[in-house]
Amino acid sequence: MPTDVVMPQMGESITEGTLTKWLKKVGDSVQRDEPLFEISTDKVDAEIPSPAAGTLQEIKIAEGATVQINTVVAVIGDGASGAAVPAKAESTAKPADDSATPAAVDSPAPASSGAGTEVLMPQMGESITEGTITKWLKQVGEKVERDEPLFEISTDKVDAEIPSPVAGTVSEIKVEAGATVAINTVVAVVGGAAGKAATGPASAKAPAAAAHASPAPVAAVPAAAAPAAAVSSGERVRSSPLVRKIAKDKNVDLAQVAGSGSGGRITKQDILGHLEGAPAKPSAAMSPATAAAPAKPAPMPGELVPMTKMRSIIAKRMVESKQTSPHVHTVFKVDMTRIVRLREKEKSKYEQRNGVKLTYMPFITRAAIMALRKHPIVNGSIEGDAIRYNRNINIGIAVALDWGLIVPVIKQAEEKNFLGVARAIVDVAERARNKKLATDEISGGTFTLTNSGIFGEQFGTPIINQPQSAILGIGGLNKEAEVVTDKDGNDSIAIRSIQRFTLGFDHRIVDGADAGKFMSDFKAYLENWNEEIG
Repeated sequence: MPTDVVMPQMGESITEGTLTKWLKKVGDSVQRDEPLFEISTDKVDAEIPSPAAGTLQEIKIAEGATVQINTVVAVIGDGASGAAVPAKAESTAKPADDSATPAAVDSPAPASSGAGTEVLMPQMGESITEGTITKWLKQVGEKVERDEPLFEISTDKVDAEIPSPVAGTVSEIKVEAGATVAINTVVAVVGGAAGKAATGPASAKAPAAAAHASPAPVAAVPAAAAPAAAVSSGERVRSSPLVRKIAKDKNVDLAQVAGSGSGGRITKQDILGHLEGAPAKPSAAMSPATAAAPAKPAPMPGELVPMTKMRSIIAKRMVESKQTSPHVHTVFKVDMTRIVRLREKEKSKYEQRNGVKLTYMPFITRAAIMALRKHPIVNGSIEGDAIRYNRNINIGIAVALDWGLIVPVIKQAEEKNFLGVARAIVDVAERARNKKLATDEISGGTFTLTNSGIFGEQFGTPIINQPQSAILGIGGLNKEAEVVTDKDGNDSIAIRSIQRFTLGFDHRIVDGADAGKFMSDFKAYLENWNEEIG
């Protein structure tokens, strides 16, 4: 009996792969688990083993084509006859381009039907069983391109724009905005005869609370940077395995290629443009048109407006946190003059050299990381009657959105240098605003930063992001008159740049002494800054 060979999924957020090389040809014998073909995805290059022993009967996808996961790429049978490799890949394939589908969003799997292609509610994580359609970005009768955003969803973990699995005309919308449905439910049809828009949640079950988990209080981070210039030598170039393969084959130094992808990442489009001598166009993720959602109109005085699902879950999480952790807050005043002067001196050259703006956030984040290394209890959490001392420092950066709050997480932040932290902050903030975050990018945080100082406040008292044990609130940066003592003990009045930072901590496991030592080291690192910024 013939066995279909499918494009495997090489990670939770991976939706497609590029078939780079066939290791067998039609008519060849192959053993079970023997390498059959090579693929390249946004995350990894790999040899894919055969799922069965037999003869390669048919090759359905040509080398160089990019197809969605679970697409049949070949057939293994008992006979030696088979079809030749097609000149063109089948309709599910597209030209290889590692920038076409955002790696942070799982694309809905298409289900072929006689009347068109069915669009399914995607699964946004292993534990996610349903999703709420919050907005249709296309209506019945409108054309949509493959990978163009089709609708928005909200789950218990993440909000996301879901791209269309195929190009065509939206012929039917089966589930209306606001309805919550189980994963793999057909929500729309692209192609075929024109149908109709959903008029009621007939195919959906009762709406369930679905929104972001554990958002922090108020926050903001630096705006997304412009497309990155080529990185300086010595810095790690952000690119996919496919791009690195092209660079190796064509003998290209990736440090000389300008990246237009998220956070300066080099896409296939960038390197091909470099080879042709033409600059690549910025990717959709970097387009000003998608940089931020438009602000919603303010409610009328006296109007009663129901909470959104996100606002409802935020309210629930904040109450849970206050009921769970006995909150204590301590405020430290930090002299940022040294850093302010360094930033003013270096910011123009820094952006030209690295493709990201030099803001204060990476300075603050690096200082927090260094202090957390010395005081792991602040990076810990309670599990039952035990304390978990987390192996890694996973920094949550709270981001204020027009429609709520979200806390993307920079994983293993202790392994990043200053430039790596700066790029990561810009990257997660940009993708949070564009709804391009994967579920694993908003979970697993061990410590959170929330910046409300940009609104002018001196300091705040933020609520802990459970199950973490502490959160750092960033106050406003202002010039103040300070008493300054020189090395001989003489006092004078000087104008200094002062910023206040608040540590909110769980008094069940973090004592006042622990919090004080942490903040003292955090303060000292900023006031005596001597780290290379890249």
